[in-house]
This record gives sequence, C-alpha cells and structure tokens, in this order.
Amino acid sequence: MSTEASTTMLLRSLCLSNIANQYEELAEKAERESWSYTQYLRNLCEVEFSQRAARRIQRRLKQSGLPDSKTLETLEQDQLPQKVRRQLSRLLEGTFVEQAENVLAFGLPGRGKTHLLSAIARELIIRHDCRVLFTTAFQLVQKMLRAKKEFDLEALLRGLDRYEVVLLDDIGYIQQDREEMEVLFTFLSERYERKSLMITSNLVFSEWDKIFKDPMTTAAAIDRLVHHSIILELDNESYRARQAHKRQKEA
Repeated sequence: MSTEASTTMLLRSLCLSNIANQYEELAEKAERESWSYTQYLRNLCEVEFSQRAARRIQRRLKQSGLPDSKTLETLEQDQLPQKVRRQLSRLLEGTFVEQAENVLAFGLPGRGKTHLLSAIARELIIRHDCRVLFTTAFQLVQKMLRAKKEFDLEALLRGLDRYEVVLLDDIGYIQQDREEMEVLFTFLSERYERKSLMITSNLVFSEWDKIFKDPMTTAAAIDRLVHHSIILELDNESYRARQAHKRQKEA
C-alpha cells in the first residue's frame, strides 16, 4: 500500500475525512508558498473545522422543523412596521438567546408573524449555532399530553430543554381544557429565565383568558413570558391580502 493510501486510510479511521480529502492538495500549496509545518497543520485543521461546522448547521436546520420557504431572503422586510424593522437587527445578533429573553409576535392573521420569527430562528442556527425547534402550540400540547399519560412528561421536557430556542407558533388557536392548559403552563414555567421562547399569537394579552381559561393561570403565564421579552407588534397590511390583490391586477 502506498504512503498516500495508508495516510488517507489512517485519517479516515480517525474520522478526519475532510483532511483526508484535501491534505495532498494543501501539501502542494504549502510547498509552493513555503508554508511552515505549523501553517500547514493550521490550514488542515481549519478545513476540518469549517466542513464539520457546515454539516452541523445543515443537520440543525433539518432537525429544527423550520419551514423551508420562510427565510430572511424571502421576508419582505420593507412591508414590516418600521419599529419591527428596527428590532430585527438586534434580534439577528442573538443576544436575546444568551439572556434567555422571549420574543413575542402579535398580529392578525396574514401579517407575517410566522415568517418573521422563522426567518430569525433560521439565522440563529446559521450565524450562532443555536439549537432551535419549531412547533405549533397544538402539536406541542398534544405531544405533552401523550407523554403525561405514558408517565414520560419529565423525559419530554428534558428533551425540549436541549433547545436554546423553541418557536411556538399559533398559540392563540388553542382552545384548551384544563389538562391542556396545565401542560402548556408547565412548559412555559420550565423555560422561565433559563431558555428562550419565540411565540406567535393572533390574540393580544387581554384575550389570553381564551387560552388558559383560569384568570390566575393566565396572569401567571403572561407574567413569565413578559418579564424578559421583546414584543413585536405586526399591525401592517395582510401579506396574503396584498398578494391576492396583486394577482387580481396581473390577471
């Protein structure tokens, strides 16, 4: 077996496949440019690091469950309210995650709440290597109810705790009975001051009694969410209505 083949095999056995693929090419470049051994080693390490980071980001994007089409590139930022546009740059910095702050987006249907928060969440993965989970409030509540019946709720909550950010979509659509309200409140309480939540809702806080029913629980839930939060009010024109009007004009 040649030296090159044995070297490649050794690198692959050490799970250094990116270095195995490029070490010869980099060796030629190192010779041409008179790199030191240290420079060559550093470049090999950078190749392995960058490729692993790229794969990790792709893996986290896939595991997040974020809608593929709702990205920062497809977000019509010029249609957002001016105040929200100003808040967007700060949110993309990701400091709210480090501070365990919540992001709450309110607005009528079609205002772009889900698109906005999904785009921010996607950038948190790409720019800051965050673990993010996207789920509707209904899906999460049903999953928690099943786990509770199977005496596995604690394990589910531990699993959710691995995510620095959970994006809870359409919380206003839940019309809960007491058991549903209790598991959702448990989830909100578990993350309080420890991990970030991103929430979209068609209902303003004064209408959250429709979600939690009980006034005390409603007040406690709102208090936990608002204590450390950034609130985005999307009072712009409906995206869907504007697109429908545009299609009519083009027809």
